[in-house]
Amino acid sequence: MHRGLFGAGARAVDAGVVGEHLGVLVLAGALVGRDQPSGTGVPDLAVVEVLDVLLGVRVGVGLLLRDPLVEGLAGIYEWETKRYIGYSRAWRDIRKPTIAAVQGQCIAGGLLLCWPMDIIIAADNAKFSDPVVRMGIGGVEYHGHTWELGPRKAKEWLFTASQFTAVEAEKFGMVNHVVPLDELREFTMAMAGRIAGMNAFALAQAKRAVNQTQDVQGFYAAIQSVFDIHSTGHGHALSVNGYPILVDLDQMKQSMKEG
Repeated sequence: MHRGLFGAGARAVDAGVVGEHLGVLVLAGALVGRDQPSGTGVPDLAVVEVLDVLLGVRVGVGLLLRDPLVEGLAGIYEWETKRYIGYSRAWRDIRKPTIAAVQGQCIAGGLLLCWPMDIIIAADNAKFSDPVVRMGIGGVEYHGHTWELGPRKAKEWLFTASQFTAVEAEKFGMVNHVVPLDELREFTMAMAGRIAGMNAFALAQAKRAVNQTQDVQGFYAAIQSVFDIHSTGHGHALSVNGYPILVDLDQMKQSMKEG
């Protein structure tokens, strides 16, 4: 899980990096190879680009830093409230327009990074999946599934722990554009430049209008409610085997290969 990158947005806001002089925030992964996964505990160098400003964050490896045998569900809930759903909300609430440039495998935690962005541009090799049902949990902490895909496709995707392509994601409305991998950066930065040329206050108001409309429809309340449901999955696993998930990461990867 990219813990460092999850917190980068919140720290950037707190430190004033995302200030009035910046136009658009672009989130991209500097991945090695065409299919290196995002959000699966594989180290890489993640880069947050704010037009000409580069903020490099070295990311860590591991699912949990709290000891569930000592702190139980309360410790897990506190950790995930801040580090996962909290940081995803912070990304969504940045006043500036945001763009995610996605390539390769976007798995589980990777969704918590791209879903809060205003615009998602995917390379033609991008694939998206949330296989944590295999771990005994009903989905990742930030439940964008129903909002991004609609209830039928969300259920199928979660029930089968399957993946879909960038082209399918565009069809569902989750992705704005699909471009060849070699053109991803150029296309993304061109769009960022076009948006950055607009009036900054008008952009902030346009973003607020769309986000507020979603919130009036129940988005914010649903995200919190489903996070609480997610937490019962950890509680169930703790009651069954004393650990907050029913299978570990290696077992999940193996089941994905077999399934």
